[in-house]
Amino acid sequence: MTSKAAGSPPPDNHTPQQQAMPEVNNLTTADITASLKAGFSDFLARPVMSGFFGLFYAVFGILFVWCLIWLGKIWMIIPAAVGFPLVAPFAAAGLYEMSRRLQSGESFGWSEILAVMANQRKREMGWMAFVTLFIFWIWTYQIRLWLAITLQNASFSNFDSFLNTVFFTPQGWTFLAIGTCVGAILSTVLFSVTVVAMPMLLDWETNFVSAMLTSIRVVTQNPVVMLSWAAIISVTMLLSMIPAFLGLIFTLPILGHTTWHLYQRAVSPAEK
Repeated sequence: MTSKAAGSPPPDNHTPQQQAMPEVNNLTTADITASLKAGFSDFLARPVMSGFFGLFYAVFGILFVWCLIWLGKIWMIIPAAVGFPLVAPFAAAGLYEMSRRLQSGESFGWSEILAVMANQRKREMGWMAFVTLFIFWIWTYQIRLWLAITLQNASFSNFDSFLNTVFFTPQGWTFLAIGTCVGAILSTVLFSVTVVAMPMLLDWETNFVSAMLTSIRVVTQNPVVMLSWAAIISVTMLLSMIPAFLGLIFTLPILGHTTWHLYQRAVSPAEK
């Protein structure tokens, strides 16, 4: 019987190679400005298609609030409106693909963009969606918990009574203070793990854990710039929701396109 030499692997043994982590670059506020200009340019290049994604997000928000009213969950309207931007990165997947194709000079139509979005369910984007929705669930659960603790004796027969209780009573102020602090922590966590991870998963053949770690590295290496970008996103999204969510038709696409270009500046090209 002939035996193989010790230590020599069989010829058909293909050991998977670990993909090298990308290099993270240092960013400045000039990168945000340049990315915003590029994002606005992408929006103007395809305003109807870009606006469609914003319209879809706005309509979903309107229906979501209407369902809460119909179910009598008045207390959920403000927490839902504040937490709604948390799922925006996942909603912007189509915008990332549009910016990628515009940047590379590729032609595309509705079918190409929608096909890429549909194919993400076979890749790692689904896990990122799970992470996003899980944090959103934590947000709504802890709001309900603190609502029960701080406003336990209050009753909300309508939205106006809820607003009066929250904004014009000491218990409401306590609820707002706690909710703001907890929401800021959860928003920072979610922003840190998704801001680069979402576009990276669309651009790379990589796993969602590596994408999240890269995203965290970008934020920790550029805390001032990235948290400034997070503040811009939060304020813009919240202001856009005031006119019945309709402002999102314009702001969500611009922010989505901008995020793609900021990702390109934050992560150096590497072998894919």
